[in-house]
Amino acid sequence: MTSTPDPMPQKTLEGAPLIAPSSTDHPLYDTVVEACRTVYDPEIPVNIYDLGLVYTINIDAENAVEVIMTLTAPGCPVAGEMPGWVADAIEPLEGIKQVDVKLTWEPPWGMDMMSDEARLELGFM
Repeated sequence: MTSTPDPMPQKTLEGAPLIAPSSTDHPLYDTVVEACRTVYDPEIPVNIYDLGLVYTINIDAENAVEVIMTLTAPGCPVAGEMPGWVADAIEPLEGIKQVDVKLTWEPPWGMDMMSDEARLELGFM
């Protein structure tokens, strides 16, 4: 398990997406998403995936997983622990080779990133 913050946000080319696409066609993608749904923000009773904190799940041909995620705020008290929680949820999955979780602050998280389920749970719908 490796978890490293992204100290230097990468410059994006004009027209490039702010959030890299995920490996949605990989056979393990749905299983990794479900593992992410077992991790909760301790201050909000909704899982990190439905909160919109997971930006990208990239799974390569050798089943190494890279998760790019954010937190609700840079000063989040669990900033040092959350990437480890995510890695710990994914690493035991059958077939996973390794997990690397990276924090990013670009783009900043906003409530518009939450799923409809999360909004309903929190009373925003």
